[in-house]
Amino acid sequence: MSRKATEFQKKAMSRMYRGTEIFKPLNTGWIDENLACVREWVANIFFYRKGDTTIMIDAGYNYDRLEEKMGWLGIDPKSIRHILITHQDTDHVGAVEADSPGLFKKATLYVGEIENRYLTGEVRRKVIYHLYKLPQVTISNRKQLLRDGETLHIGDIKIKCFLVPGHTWGHMVYLIDDKYLFTGDTLWFGADGGYSFISTLAENNRLAVKSLAILERKLQKMGVHPLFITGHTGWTDSFEFAFAHKDKLCSPFQKRVHDPSAPYDAYDESDDTEQNARSGYLAGVKGETACYIQKN
Repeated sequence: MSRKATEFQKKAMSRMYRGTEIFKPLNTGWIDENLACVREWVANIFFYRKGDTTIMIDAGYNYDRLEEKMGWLGIDPKSIRHILITHQDTDHVGAVEADSPGLFKKATLYVGEIENRYLTGEVRRKVIYHLYKLPQVTISNRKQLLRDGETLHIGDIKIKCFLVPGHTWGHMVYLIDDKYLFTGDTLWFGADGGYSFISTLAENNRLAVKSLAILERKLQKMGVHPLFITGHTGWTDSFEFAFAHKDKLCSPFQKRVHDPSAPYDAYDESDDTEQNARSGYLAGVKGETACYIQKN
């Protein structure tokens, strides 16, 4: 399923979203000394390194260049034994689906217990305002199911799990070491701040907006101000920017604040090169440290 879905998205969505400024992925590189990302067309997957342990957050498309780009970062796919899954869409689990090359076949997947119902076939994923039903995803990796509010430890890495339903029924976001919040497809960053993710792709947009407000309150109560890291529109260290429009949807074909940094066609990866991946940390959006820092 992931191979066909990957090829379909590459062709159809490239044509559909050109010039809309919807997808604004980071290029491959390091965000800081602990966090790296790989670009797969419009999507990003992430790697968090602490000591001798590297965990992966989401598994992207069924993407031919994944091992190559991981090599740019000095990360061996065989070293990845733990993968956090925010949700089961093809651009977030393609590299662990049954028809993938199997780079991570020995890795344990961590997935929300509600989201797992898509994988068992109990429910089917629906997009385009529920008009289109996606094929069932098949994954054979060992899975550990997670609950809302659960805290787990992988080595010395602490992971707090938050259920944020709306885009999918069981979408999880992960707060790692109280410093990095991986939001998957919960937040979309426009030039003027964060919105609820793309309206055409949600199971329930009203629920998605409600979930964002609840997430904001939980983080405020905890007193944490993490980096907010999205699956398709980069990162920010600004709490206010991340939740600026939490009560609004990103509608892909309506006018929005122009973002001059947005690519015309985010499926064009010509500027994602090994040289660039090694040349400096990746800029954030509107945050206090949103600058390009040269590595020593």
